[in-house]
Amino acid sequence: MARTLTVYLKRDGVPARAALQQAITALGFKLTVESDYVPFKNLSYLPFTLDGEDAGFTIRFDEVSNAPALPPNLNSQLGERDLAINLRWGGDARERASALIVASVLASSFAAVVHAADEDAVYPTAELIHMVRGTLETL
Repeated sequence: MARTLTVYLKRDGVPARAALQQAITALGFKLTVESDYVPFKNLSYLPFTLDGEDAGFTIRFDEVSNAPALPPNLNSQLGERDLAINLRWGGDARERASALIVASVLASSFAAVVHAADEDAVYPTAELIHMVRGTLETL
């Protein structure tokens, strides 16, 4: 799987820190959103804590209109989603798990569409959660 996912959602649907944390907790994950998370202001590494250990990744907010041409299968699923959030991580499994948790929560609780450009794959929530659990098992 890629080390980058793009999450598409409506700008007014982007959760504040407390709402994102609540949704993560509701899915049963031990990921803490640090106070550095500020929607639309984070343009680089964002610290997260996964089960007591650092598990941050890079997050970047951008308008869908600024993106290069989208694949037809993705474009047809976006509807009114006007914001792209790029999640990028390194080789660490904790970073991958953290980014996948955030992507799965945004999909399940905030009506996001999650896409991996290198595979041209749109991931449903259930598949993202399955990938999270598989990654957590490797830790």
